[in-house]
Amino acid sequence: QVQLLESGGGLVQPGGSLRLSCAASGFVVSINAMGWYRQAPGKERELVEISSNGGITTYSDFVKGRFTIPRDNAKNTVYLQMNSLKPEDTAVYFCNAHQAGSNYWGQGTQVTVSS
Repeated sequence: QVQLLESGGGLVQPGGSLRLSCAASGFVVSINAMGWYRQAPGKERELVEISSNGGITTYSDFVKGRFTIPRDNAKNTVYLQMNSLKPEDTAVYFCNAHQAGSNYWGQGTQVTVSS
């Protein structure tokens, strides 16, 4: 089992920046990828960006160089650095950890982009 604890959400103005954190605990040695998804009201959960242990990163088009997901493997932590935020980035952001045959999710953290 893997547990994911997120932090860092909140309210930010358009054009601003925010950094989310996700710390993994438990059977972390089996994790082969970590990243972030988001879900806006009335919409399905969608991929933001995810990074494999081999350094391969997959992201959605809306990221367009605005977001990055640095990882601190020593702390089993993945971050989501979000810059140039837009109102349409408003959503609940979920941390995700993948291991063979299983997906784990954090509880979600709200990000609101509004003036």
